[in-house]
Amino acid sequence: MFGHLPWQQPRSVAGRPCVRDDGVELTYAEFDARIAAFAEQLAEAGFGRGHVLAVMLPNRVELLVALFAAWRLGGAATPVNPVFTASEADHQIADSGAVVVVNQGPDAPTGGRPVIHVGDMRTTVTGAPVAPVALRPDDLALLIYTSGSTGRPKGVMLDHANAEAMSSTMAAHFALTERDHCLLVLPLFHVNAIMVSALASFRSGGQLSIVGSFSASRFFDQVERLRPTYFSAVPTIYALLASLPEHVRPDTSSLRFVVCGAAPVSAELLDRCEERFGFTMVEGYGLTEGTCASACNPVDGVRKLGTVGPALPGQRIEIRGGDGAAVPAGQVGEVVISGPTVMRGYLNQPDATAETLVDGWLRTGDVGRLDEDGYLTIVDRVKDMIIRGGENIYPKEIEAVLTAVPGVLEAAVVGRPDPVLGESPVAYVSLYPDARVSDEDLLEHCRRHLTRVKVPERIEILDGLPKNPVGKTDKPTLRRSLQPQPV
Repeated sequence: MFGHLPWQQPRSVAGRPCVRDDGVELTYAEFDARIAAFAEQLAEAGFGRGHVLAVMLPNRVELLVALFAAWRLGGAATPVNPVFTASEADHQIADSGAVVVVNQGPDAPTGGRPVIHVGDMRTTVTGAPVAPVALRPDDLALLIYTSGSTGRPKGVMLDHANAEAMSSTMAAHFALTERDHCLLVLPLFHVNAIMVSALASFRSGGQLSIVGSFSASRFFDQVERLRPTYFSAVPTIYALLASLPEHVRPDTSSLRFVVCGAAPVSAELLDRCEERFGFTMVEGYGLTEGTCASACNPVDGVRKLGTVGPALPGQRIEIRGGDGAAVPAGQVGEVVISGPTVMRGYLNQPDATAETLVDGWLRTGDVGRLDEDGYLTIVDRVKDMIIRGGENIYPKEIEAVLTAVPGVLEAAVVGRPDPVLGESPVAYVSLYPDARVSDEDLLEHCRRHLTRVKVPERIEILDGLPKNPVGKTDKPTLRRSLQPQPV
């Protein structure tokens, strides 16, 4: 029994509002019927148990219909960022082994696979409904792609046991009931939106309102109109809301709590949002490899500002030193996690899996410390990852794109502190002698091959990149040059 599956919901919720977007509003029974109809269409296209469905759509009800239809047939889904370039999308579609792609239309990437356009998705069953497959806990549910130190995105394998553990944990942690109503603003190609906003809401018999892309100017109008009880967002969204003109004083009385995650947030921003908008903010922490969340402050209970809370029930968090041994409370080391939400591994990446999963523990690559009460504070990141507006950007992916340009000798990408986005990528490049390449040429190349959020805000061409004593590019020196200078 998986509580996150609509066809396993009790009959008592059938007539209740389930999910809506700008174009459609469905009860639980209607949502399940749409899933059954598309599952029938997928089955006719040859999709079945063990197959992978690539879904390249913006936030809309049909994305969730496709996801659940794949599960109804015993398959898995890989949500693809709808603004990916063709090369980015084709890599994910091919690497995942997707056998069918759902996308927006004839101009969208397909990876050479059979395609069903969103406008052609079946909405009513034409024959006998396809019975749901009896899913096993270890059946693959999701392939969520995240970049790694090599720069090429890797498929994080999450099974139904992971999804069940994560969605049930979040529903219990937030005490969700059928009276709750989630406003979905994060992209559904991220595990946060799937687990915290969608699955946790559905398994509780609550409502989910999908409002499309985030707009600070429209957001509180949506809150006042739809009257949600919670939403999950990233620090950039809260920074934009806090930057609204002072006369904007919305009615947020429907909001029982709001969640902040995906990137570190300042205590000042948390304070400002709580004081101005009057909602309870809980900060959490986790990774895609941990099915979203591993620690979170409580809604009702002790919330420690500046921490991401204690480990969620069923999970363990340790801080380990360089020798791999756990260190006492208050000491800094690498954050490691164990529990039922830890991923199965990276698809077709045994070496990366072995490096990340060690004796049942997930090595996060983050540096943190636990206090005497078990509350976690994230201190820094081991890896070079840049977090721009809640989006994870891995420098090596951008560097690989830059060094593919004829004439480019070396490239290094580091993050520049940004008061709204958190960080923005800046690239430094050195050229071969006599090369004729401009910074604008390089930026245009990046725009063609990278999603907009990954395109460097600027590219500087240097005579040579700084090196450390062992001959590696000295990124700390480059980062220091981007730090705000004292007045």
